[in-house]
Amino acid sequence: MKVFAGNSNRRLAESICNYLNVPLGKASVRRFADQEIFVEIQENVRGEDVFVVQSTSYPTNDNLMELLIMIDAFRRSSAKRITAVIPYFGYARQDRRASGRTPISAKLVANLITEAGADRVLTLDLHAGQIQGFFDIPTDNLFAVPLLARDVKDRYAKGSLMVVSPDVGGVVRARALSKRIDPQSTLAIVDKRRERPGESEVMNVIGDIAGKDCLLIDDIVDSGGTLCNAAEALLAKGATSVTAYITHGVLSGGAVARVASSMLKELVITDSIQPTQEVLSAPNIRVISTDTLIGEAINRTAAEQSVSSLFD
Repeated sequence: MKVFAGNSNRRLAESICNYLNVPLGKASVRRFADQEIFVEIQENVRGEDVFVVQSTSYPTNDNLMELLIMIDAFRRSSAKRITAVIPYFGYARQDRRASGRTPISAKLVANLITEAGADRVLTLDLHAGQIQGFFDIPTDNLFAVPLLARDVKDRYAKGSLMVVSPDVGGVVRARALSKRIDPQSTLAIVDKRRERPGESEVMNVIGDIAGKDCLLIDDIVDSGGTLCNAAEALLAKGATSVTAYITHGVLSGGAVARVASSMLKELVITDSIQPTQEVLSAPNIRVISTDTLIGEAINRTAAEQSVSSLFD
């Protein structure tokens, strides 16, 4: 087994290697003067089980091309098996035709990764579960819920908590977290209307959240507008505090400043996307690592053991 990384999230790749007790593979991923990407694998990988760690986060297209070119380099270097480890799968929000004459970009990206030569894909909290079916190769979608639940149990008293879904579509994810914290607990839902991408208007809160410490759970935070509006609505309905647990901290544009000045007690994100210095310096944003989760999944994949049993 050999683990390599592109430039998108080297810190996470190094942490995964520390967990696995293997060195990070030697590879050069650099740019020519015209910004073409050039990859050189600097050690023998013939007959090896290779794992390439690369989130397709901002700059999305550059990081995606790095992943594709690295996969091609390993294929041409006679690696036995190539697994694309994609902690954050970009383009996942374009998983269907929401209107006429639009692409299904998530399917296109899946095709590109497959055609480049990947034999397997390992990813984390896909925006939509059906994206697994876009790949014609084995795909393992890991869940961050056990990781988030462990953090919640370490910091909150069970009886005062209420897990809240920021929209109807996230109820399944919210229920999974709620059951791990307290099997007898109930959920609340924020009913919102989105007028256009990146903007949302909170309409109503479904559920009794008065006197509760509310935990908003979602897979992606991008502009932060939905979370900040939801926090205001929950506090207006009598919540004691509002904390958000989100897997992928995209946090584009002025999102970090928006969260820092919001009524959120804390935003907890994972390192599936390498946090910027602005994120690390924000007073109410905390990052927890996925290195153990992804590292164990890599270990089990290499040993041909069950990955799904991680979540039993």
